Amino acid sequence: MNIMKKGTILTIAAAIQGVAMATFLFPHFIPSGGAASVGVLFNYLLDVPFAITLWTLNASLLLAAMKWLGKSNALWTMYCVTVTSAVINAISPHMERPLSSELLDLTIGSVIFGIGLGILFRLGASSGGMDILALIISKTKGYPPGKTLFWINGSILLLTGVVVDLKIILYALACQFIATRIVDQVHKVQILSRFGSLKKNLSNT
Repeated sequence: MNIMKKGTILTIAAAIQGVAMATFLFPHFIPSGGAASVGVLFNYLLDVPFAITLWTLNASLLLAAMKWLGKSNALWTMYCVTVTSAVINAISPHMERPLSSELLDLTIGSVIFGIGLGILFRLGASSGGMDILALIISKTKGYPPGKTLFWINGSILLLTGVVVDLKIILYALACQFIATRIVDQVHKVQILSRFGSLKKNLSNT
């Protein structure tokens, strides 16, 4: 697997995440994770654009990725963060109102978000933020990355619910539950078998 092919797949996965967040989750102020939760808080309280907060927080965590996951993971993560932030920044200004009900948008957005994040995890990258910590714990302790991410983000989401709206806690936790289950399924299933020994080749890229 060459860099061009890996970059293409990661670009698509990162863009999928951005679409899920900007189109289905953020219009209802539903955070998709720890970093997104902070983004929702800053947007709600200070009207700071989601993309700026996400990019800044994610960039600050790259040192941890470099130390524990390697430079390749850190660089790919930064690239994916940039793609996701760009997609969110492009879509958010046009989302004047939610597409549908909270529950429907939550379900669709969580599934799409989980697919995108699962592909990133499988290819040795992440969407930054708490995903980096989840990958570190998964790598060092052997825990499933999806479940690890759920517990990390769950604690952070409580603060968002208290500040923005208590029901946000339920919606956000539901988002995490659905998305992280999708992540673990994508992480386990050989969805990219057409590329042969993809995981082995990508680890050497």
